[in-house]
Amino acid sequence: MAGKIPQEFIDELLARVDIVDVIDGRVPLKKAGKDHKACCPFHEERTPSFTVSPDKQFYHCFGCGVHGTAISFLMEYEHMDFREAVENLAVRVGLEFPVETGAPEIKRQSLDLLTIVEEADQHFRLQLRKHPQAETAIRYLKARGVSGEIAAEFGIGYAPDGWHNLLDSLGTDLKRRQLFSTAGLLVKKEDGSYYDRFRNRIMFPIRDSRDRVVGFGGRVLGDEEPKYLNSPETPVFHKGAELYALSKARGAIKAQQLAVVVEGYMDVVSLAQFGIQNAVATLGTATTRAHLERLFRYCPEIIFCFDGDRAGRDAAWRALETTLAVLRDGRQVGFLFLPDGQDPDSVVRAEGATGFNERLQGAAPLPEYLLRHLSDQVDLTRLDGRARLIEQAKPLINQIPPGALRELLLDRLAELAQIQRTSLSALAANKPTAAAKTPPKANQPPMRQSLVRVALALLLQHPRLARIAGDVDALRALDSVPGVDLLAQVVHSVTEHPGLSTAALLERFRGTEHKKHLEKLSIWDHMIPEKHVETEFRATLTKLRARLRDQQTQVLLDKSRSEPLNDREKAQLRELLARGQA
Repeated sequence: MAGKIPQEFIDELLARVDIVDVIDGRVPLKKAGKDHKACCPFHEERTPSFTVSPDKQFYHCFGCGVHGTAISFLMEYEHMDFREAVENLAVRVGLEFPVETGAPEIKRQSLDLLTIVEEADQHFRLQLRKHPQAETAIRYLKARGVSGEIAAEFGIGYAPDGWHNLLDSLGTDLKRRQLFSTAGLLVKKEDGSYYDRFRNRIMFPIRDSRDRVVGFGGRVLGDEEPKYLNSPETPVFHKGAELYALSKARGAIKAQQLAVVVEGYMDVVSLAQFGIQNAVATLGTATTRAHLERLFRYCPEIIFCFDGDRAGRDAAWRALETTLAVLRDGRQVGFLFLPDGQDPDSVVRAEGATGFNERLQGAAPLPEYLLRHLSDQVDLTRLDGRARLIEQAKPLINQIPPGALRELLLDRLAELAQIQRTSLSALAANKPTAAAKTPPKANQPPMRQSLVRVALALLLQHPRLARIAGDVDALRALDSVPGVDLLAQVVHSVTEHPGLSTAALLERFRGTEHKKHLEKLSIWDHMIPEKHVETEFRATLTKLRARLRDQQTQVLLDKSRSEPLNDREKAQLRELLARGQA
């Protein structure tokens, strides 16, 4: 688990990054006064309501309400996580990413687990060379046509039959046994003892994007079930995010601008042995959106290669459904179905790299596969059959982000259903897209004004106002006015770090309960002209201090009615009353 990125680094990053450049490279912007505008990339619209402010370094859509910083935009638009977005922007502006810091115990556990998994990897490799039972595994690999060179290149190993091979070799004390168990390599029994998870299997090490071994896939040598056994989820291994051999195939994927996704580890190994280096495999799970986004970072095209049987076709359809939401213009996906009983391993050995590549070139494009699959389930000679096609296709096509591909698919659907394109568009518009965000209702009540809301909104939209805020800590005592503590926090953030933009200020509250509220205030139309914001901010704070004075005065007056005030309290009351009359 990665450590926390220092807040000072985020501040410096957002001071250097220009959000207009970041967004304009993905969504073309047009100058509109001091801001920039475009049609929102997060929902379908014809009139631009997506605004980017270079002053605030912030974007906001008045149609669907989406808003955020350059970091937020990459997270939403490119589906990056926070760390990936920060790293991407750091590379863009030439900032060196900071050394990981954070919770030492979490970092130490991750490092310990990575060390343990690496030890297991070396152990399995050694067993393939030295164990008395290794000849069985070697014969299996030779029968599958795996050369010694390719086995070494992929780090293939062997887990011998038996319950305690790894345990006896590496689980030398309780602490290590516990770590091996956490790493998914040992299983703990109810009586507290342990046994090996992987037995009598060919072992395929699974590496993360930093080329570190994080888990294993084991292929059984006999007829036992399951045929493939993968490491369970651990703190360092997440099946839904990793792809087998991606760290190795990444260079070829970039060079060829194509990734081939297959189902088995042996398929990847065999394809690589025949020179097809751009193949990866999922880890015993269905393709996830995270898998797709990772691959699309390296290339614009993905081809799924499935067996031609029922299971393969079901897997292909699930992959298609997952893919739709990430199919922005410029991305392509194809589906290659092999003959029944065949897999990439057997095909490439029978036909060679040339034959397999020819099959890839004949892969069905996703739009063609989608409409053909749905058309096969209805009778297009009947009116109700064509209506059923529209009903089945409409929710799927609506998942595709707005753009040329979606429009062309609707054109083709209109042809198949023999309906006017305008009529089809009207039908398609009846249901909001899965990728789109629903615009707020027109009758949504406006945000209620209060002194603290006004002060926070002005401060967020014009951070320079913090220099005239004065001492706001005393306001924390205002029991009857919610939000003053947050106001004080925001003032301190700016005064301690002068020069923060709206975006950088908001990023300081990422991960807190206040984030959404502050984001709303940062784009709230408080109806105060810009030339009056400083005067209004001073006046708002003056009113808050007056409320505090009234509260303190009332407390002392109430006390005086039930018991005498001491000299200090009397002096304080006289001062408060005098200030109130001034």
